[in-house]
Amino acid sequence: MRAIVVSVGSELTTGQCTDTNAAWLSAELTRAGAEVIRHVTVADQVEAIRSAFVAARVDAEVVIVTGGLGPTPDDVTRQAAADALGVPLEENAEALRQVEAFFAQWQRPMHTANRVQALIPRGCAVLPNARGTAPGFAWTGGGRRLFALPGVPAEMKAMFVACVLPAIAVESGRPTTHERRLLCFGITEATLGATIADLMARDRNPQVGTTASGAVLTVRIVARGRNPEEAGRLADRDAIAVRDRVGVAVFGEDGETLHSAVAELLKSQGRTVATAESCTGGLLAKRLTDNSGSSAYFLTGYVTYANGAKQGTLGVSSAVLAAHGAVSEEVARAMSVGCRDAARSDFALSVTGIAGPTGGIPPEKPVGLVYIGLAEASGVAVRRFRFGEHLTRGEIRDRACKTALNLLRIALLREREADSGSRLETPPVDDSSPLP
Repeated sequence: MRAIVVSVGSELTTGQCTDTNAAWLSAELTRAGAEVIRHVTVADQVEAIRSAFVAARVDAEVVIVTGGLGPTPDDVTRQAAADALGVPLEENAEALRQVEAFFAQWQRPMHTANRVQALIPRGCAVLPNARGTAPGFAWTGGGRRLFALPGVPAEMKAMFVACVLPAIAVESGRPTTHERRLLCFGITEATLGATIADLMARDRNPQVGTTASGAVLTVRIVARGRNPEEAGRLADRDAIAVRDRVGVAVFGEDGETLHSAVAELLKSQGRTVATAESCTGGLLAKRLTDNSGSSAYFLTGYVTYANGAKQGTLGVSSAVLAAHGAVSEEVARAMSVGCRDAARSDFALSVTGIAGPTGGIPPEKPVGLVYIGLAEASGVAVRRFRFGEHLTRGEIRDRACKTALNLLRIALLREREADSGSRLETPPVDDSSPLP
């Protein structure tokens, strides 16, 4: 079953907004056993949308259209679909009831402009919208299916799950897919690729590929089988192989984050952490408290941007600052020790560096240079990282926070393994080079 996703909106064609709907829909369609062969993006123009409909209907059995179902004059998907199908637009009583019910639920008057959302191409079924005012619609004919969904992501996703998935459910006995996404950090993309190269062969089932975003690498495993159970077994087999080879660099699966992985380890081990930050300005503390229940493991955070704050709050000596500068191994060490002592925490993370775009002194202290300290009962470790002058200030801060979290994650894993009497295997992790 081939599928095409058509995204409607001049805000997309002009680059004002990013089309996240197409990516989400493609992933869901793939899981449902469809083969997505094309994404099409068109402006809010009747003829452009109509042409996209006609072409997609020729090449694919399923066409998913998102956007252009609102109440304003530039919402013309309804008319374009009617033109493509060769039928008139009609006010649909069921659609009108849905629009009116939405406003009644919120005890708000319905603007007369919203009545246009009840116009549906003749012969199409109405798809209810549980999250907004725009009903969708569906057409079936000649072995082809067309689904028109709202462009608002929350509305689109709810309608797709409730109305589209059941309609395109793959018949029993046809191939189905199962997907796993393993998330990695602290390993370069080249090293990861070399480690699992045989699993990424083009003619294999499952298909395995890698992507990189914000220094997090994703290993995507898509398995096809005669039924969901077989596809699941194949995907699980490769996921185990990736974990065995990549080791501690795998921190979770789709939907997880480094800070959520660290939070679970801290809570499960009954450990606490505090932070002392300079160049990250409190971002590390924010990440550690993004999870509900973070008071169980996060004690406090110090943002000591100025040297005076490092001295007064964390006890960093003026002699160390004068001799080595704020961005140095010695100051990162003193910050983490002072933070742990002040907070009385099990662990303390310190971050000091040059986030740019100004302040660098190449070659000794360029923009992107960051020192991260980790203090615990057994001692203090400080690592030096060069994140690169090509990154923005926000990107350097983000990489610094992720790297600090990863250092704490690995320390917690080692502690857990030591308690169990086993040895933590770490092949072949490049945690000194967190950029993919």
